[in-house]
Amino acid sequence: MAKKSKIRTEADVLAIDTEELDRLVKSFRVTDGEGFDPDDYPTRNPMGKALDERAEAKALLSDGIAQLSKLQEKLYAQDKWSVLVIFQAMDAAGKDSTIKHVLSGINPQGCEVTPFKRPSDEELSHDFLWRCLRRLPERGRIGIFNRSHYEEVLVVRVHPEILAAQHLPDEIKKDDEIFDKRLKDIRHFENYLARNGTKIIKFFLHVSKDEQKKRLLSRLDEPDKNWKFELGDLKERALWDDYQKAYKHAIRETATKKAPWYVIPADDKWFMRAAVVRALLKELNTLDLEFPEVSKSERAAFAEARKQLESE
Repeated sequence: MAKKSKIRTEADVLAIDTEELDRLVKSFRVTDGEGFDPDDYPTRNPMGKALDERAEAKALLSDGIAQLSKLQEKLYAQDKWSVLVIFQAMDAAGKDSTIKHVLSGINPQGCEVTPFKRPSDEELSHDFLWRCLRRLPERGRIGIFNRSHYEEVLVVRVHPEILAAQHLPDEIKKDDEIFDKRLKDIRHFENYLARNGTKIIKFFLHVSKDEQKKRLLSRLDEPDKNWKFELGDLKERALWDDYQKAYKHAIRETATKKAPWYVIPADDKWFMRAAVVRALLKELNTLDLEFPEVSKSERAAFAEARKQLESE
């Protein structure tokens, strides 16, 4: 008697694994931050052997990218909604590679990626939201923030010397509630955007300290990754616990139904990318995106245009 093949086709993967992945992605979604703690969320692939092959995750990713491309085309044509996607994470969690892979099928004309690094002197001469306000996506487009306004309640919170150097009145710098107030401002800012037609999707790529160590070592061991390593990475790693507390506080105060956080396990990159795609599809599918309907008068005009073209 012939043995049954254990090889699953791509259709099998999409039928079985997508359902389970979507269930998990739903559990990663945080819309009420009360009691949130990163330690309550996994960092490794929670599907285990059910989705431990790169080929399977790549099939889910490929299918998701194709669906995302179709939705982005409708978003652009409809020209009513804008979409803001925010990525935050510890060093080496995979923000850059996730953005690269997930957005590989999107038309560049309808999407813009903005990396936020150390603020310039001009940016420091404005309020802390100013530089992000300038890069918000217009209607019909997707804006990707690689880091964001959250740096002001994460890095700045962990490094008091950064706050001390900012162009602010002393009474503001010395305010013990400055970060609580900034988080309140962020929450109101995101609610304002949502009320004006911006769909906000925030990702915290949740990597473990052990996995970060492996990735930092690989940057030292592999010559083509040496450029990624910075000595400052070790200083930031030493502040791991402080950053975890800062993320806990930030997500507790800013997770809402209109601007949810997704806490995505990031130790296994292929799983992480597939989960991010499924989360994006879930959120975009709530917008009822459709191509604009053509009126009767426009159809009549199209018919005349066809006649003219065919008569040439």
